[in-house]
Amino acid sequence: MRNGVRFLVVSLTVAASVAASAGVASAATWSSTDKWATWSNGGYTVRNDVWGSGAGPQTIWANSYSNWGVWSNQPNTGGVKSYPHSAKNVGKKLSALGKVSSSFNVTRPGGGAYETAYDIWADNNAYETMLWLNKQGAVGPLGSKQTTVSVGGHTWDVYKGSNGSNAVFSFVRTSNTDAGTVDVLAVLNWIRARGWFGDVTLGEVQFGFEITSSAGGLDFAANSYSVTAS
Repeated sequence: MRNGVRFLVVSLTVAASVAASAGVASAATWSSTDKWATWSNGGYTVRNDVWGSGAGPQTIWANSYSNWGVWSNQPNTGGVKSYPHSAKNVGKKLSALGKVSSSFNVTRPGGGAYETAYDIWADNNAYETMLWLNKQGAVGPLGSKQTTVSVGGHTWDVYKGSNGSNAVFSFVRTSNTDAGTVDVLAVLNWIRARGWFGDVTLGEVQFGFEITSSAGGLDFAANSYSVTAS
């Protein structure tokens, strides 16, 4: 009987969480349960991006490109299931840019396995630069560690590798943070100075949550996010 009571309590807790999350989504300017859902706002594109094998349901909501979030219910299995994000396309060579800066503020769960990260693309997606601001659970970057460096306003452990389709440079912050500003151009110019790529054309600067597991359903929110490029 105790197990039955415990199951009932857990079920009610999950149901309440789902209901609360549904309430947030229904009150938002835009929401969707479609795994490939996209919404354009203010020169940005918000995407649900549920792409991984064995992925579970995920509801995305947004009031603007800057304020958005997801309720995500991903199983406790390995591999990235989704990368809900907001993206700004820049479309200029590094040498033509004097500034690329971004600010962020997030609310994230204390459980599950995920990281809050920028995914920055260059030269028609030939190069991928990830900036991990925080991580939770059993997640780790591709490739091997190259060095530890302070650049762009933060201190990172830097990894270099490939996913089989493109080169991946991962900058994993040495301590978690939920808010701040990143000098994106400084990070990209640091990579260029090492000869890992040349005067590449910067494509999309994406920011969101790369989710591996969030069993039972967890809430992730970007309270604010923006990119300034000139």
